[in-house]
Amino acid sequence: MKVLLTGATGFVGRGVLARLRQENDVQVRVAQRGRAAAWPEGVEVAQIDGLSVAQSWDEALQGVEVVIHCAARVHVMDEQAADPLAEFRAVNVEATRHLAQQAAAAGVTRFVFVSSIKVNGEETAAGRPFTADATPRPQDAYGQSKLEAEQALFAIAAQTGLEVVVVRPPLVYGPGVKANFASLMRALQRRLPLPFGAIDNRRSLVARDNLVDLLLCCARHPAAAGQVFLVSDGEDLSTAQLCRGLSQALGVRPRLLPVPPVLLRLLGRLTGRSQQVQRLLGSFQVDISATCRRLDWRPPVRVEQALRETAQANGREPKR
Repeated sequence: MKVLLTGATGFVGRGVLARLRQENDVQVRVAQRGRAAAWPEGVEVAQIDGLSVAQSWDEALQGVEVVIHCAARVHVMDEQAADPLAEFRAVNVEATRHLAQQAAAAGVTRFVFVSSIKVNGEETAAGRPFTADATPRPQDAYGQSKLEAEQALFAIAAQTGLEVVVVRPPLVYGPGVKANFASLMRALQRRLPLPFGAIDNRRSLVARDNLVDLLLCCARHPAAAGQVFLVSDGEDLSTAQLCRGLSQALGVRPRLLPVPPVLLRLLGRLTGRSQQVQRLLGSFQVDISATCRRLDWRPPVRVEQALRETAQANGREPKR
């Protein structure tokens, strides 16, 4: 099987590339933009100008059977674009549509698209996790662009027979993770007091290794074609439980203050950070039972192991 991987230098893409190289029956080609990178031996490289409707994918798609599309304009907390939705649409919708159309014309069999659980929404009610067949309710430009990309891909599938598979991950963590997850680890390492001790929510996360395992399953499994799959570790955590689990992996004792959630919400309003506070307080669960049932799949890595590996890669060996 020959696979074209986009976004191979990104956080998820690096994990996919590492796993593909372990598969004996897989030839890997990466789409590279800009300066030459030092790719591992055996990895083919297709030079591209970028993700746009002007890009020709003819050379990159030659002989390819499966495309795993990880590249995207990603969600950012501090958006600077004057028209964020237009920026997201240009890359996440139009460039993705363009790639899929050329993939279908080139005879590619399957197109695996890394979408986002933000297509479903931003928060779940207690005991009511997101499901793949629930009505999409994206709340920001990033989530809207991912939904529109999904719709464009399934339209192409209906017209051409291209097998489209969509995977919607929640927050992805693992060795090398950055942004808020890395900031939380640094705060725990420094034993800073954090006001999360009284938070009793439930949030679904996914270790990169678990997401990668599902993506490869979706690239091969006959029952994956034409489906949308949700993914997580299958072990939901509260914010407090996540802090305790990371602290144990880091070999430190957490300093979690039992600040009442109502007070945290008030502080969020006063400081203009209500959305950030609500992400810490609210629940965000996904139901992966349909994914597991249809693909006969289970997350191979437990949360405890994934947190330990993430912490070790962050520069600290956990204490025994």
